[in-house]
Amino acid sequence: MNPKVDFFFDKATQWKEEFEKLRTIALSTELVEDLKWGCPCYTYEGKNIFLIHGFKEYCALLFFKGALMKDPDQILIQQSENVQAARQIRFTDILQINDLEKELRAYMFEAVEIEESGAKVEMKKTKDFEMVEEFQQKLDENLVLKEAFEGLTQGRQRAYLLYFSSAKQSKTREARIEKCIPQILDGKGLND
Repeated sequence: MNPKVDFFFDKATQWKEEFEKLRTIALSTELVEDLKWGCPCYTYEGKNIFLIHGFKEYCALLFFKGALMKDPDQILIQQSENVQAARQIRFTDILQINDLEKELRAYMFEAVEIEESGAKVEMKKTKDFEMVEEFQQKLDENLVLKEAFEGLTQGRQRAYLLYFSSAKQSKTREARIEKCIPQILDGKGLND
């Protein structure tokens, strides 16, 4: 038990009982408890295995390499189509956690085995993400913008591409692109 993680459990109002139960199960695995991204994170030899987090509608265990797990109980959920590696197990009450306690431990141990094996999730390359026509046109017209965009990290490029492509209407895509051009030119990511 890591005292710096206590604040997460102490401040919880929603999911308090569920968080405590998940922590008890996690600590029984002898993984190292740490605090990352403001959430309890359980590591093995310095590598992130899973974390506990909560949302309005549910709390969850998030396995960082969940896409590689076997999931015999069909309980792993891909948060969105753009999440490539991580998978969640979601809970809406303590009874679900109690009913799945044995399975949760098995999933935790499998996640450690995957980490020990050195297996990696095959991630999509930035070039595999949709480049909306409106942004491609801007890049073709403005070489400085194109160079600035290509100079961004792969993650920042993907964030912009996902943001632009998520707009349904061309008008909205164009407005998003125009708004983001100064940030791209400054070498900043979407959320910097």
